[in-house]
Amino acid sequence: MKSIQFLFLFSLLISYGCNEKATQVKEVKFVKQNQYSSKKIIDLSHEFSKETIYWVTAKEFKLDTVFKGKTDKGFYYSANNITTAEHGGTHIDAPIHFAEGGQSVDEIPLKKLIGHGIKIDVSEKALNNPDYLISIEDFTNWEAKENIKIPDGSIVLLETGYSKYYPDKIKYLGTGLRGPDAVKLLHFPGLSPEASEWLVKNRNINAIGLDTPSIDYGQSEYFKSHVILLSKNIPAFENLTNLDKLPSNNFEVIALPMKIKGGSGGPLRIVALLNN
Repeated sequence: MKSIQFLFLFSLLISYGCNEKATQVKEVKFVKQNQYSSKKIIDLSHEFSKETIYWVTAKEFKLDTVFKGKTDKGFYYSANNITTAEHGGTHIDAPIHFAEGGQSVDEIPLKKLIGHGIKIDVSEKALNNPDYLISIEDFTNWEAKENIKIPDGSIVLLETGYSKYYPDKIKYLGTGLRGPDAVKLLHFPGLSPEASEWLVKNRNINAIGLDTPSIDYGQSEYFKSHVILLSKNIPAFENLTNLDKLPSNNFEVIALPMKIKGGSGGPLRIVALLNN
């Protein structure tokens, strides 16, 4: 009889424990499912299509239909093949792109791609000068206005305003031509090597991005900003959009590229999370 009573009590305790654990699991799931319900999500990515802008020497995006329609079994089916260079549209430059021995796309730590974001707006200057170089002063002016230093671990986004020209190649790139001879015709704003050097020596950022085709400006010959940043394993995001919808501070960035083993870059889906 005592054995039966003990087993009964033990079963009740196990049942209670399981129910309590199940409730905790439900609560955790509920929190996870709703942690973004109070956030506004801004897509910072251009779509990939035949209009996608690529570097003038890179292979452009192509989508080939494998099948689209009803199958002989009666159900609908759609599938495509895609062809794309690493560096085109909204994409990431992995450190290995300009730094021998640097991290490839698959080696970039996720903590570099997810975190606190800040935005520095230089659009008033850049839209009036297609060869504008973002300067140290642009960063120190932001700090003076915000009354803080660029926070450690920040993802820094630079707004030039050029995304409004996308996908018009002539306005966005400075030329509609393609091939090696078109490189010297490129005109769009970028980050000055001096500002890049200042960032790596005086601040501790996780990543950087902007709304033009390249971190270096269009007329760059030696891509010094690429070399400086990527040599310090600071990845760069290029061809962003909707930066005008972001505040100057206090938002989150999630930037997840295609995980290409050994890749020097790749297509990127990047979003910002804002407090409502």
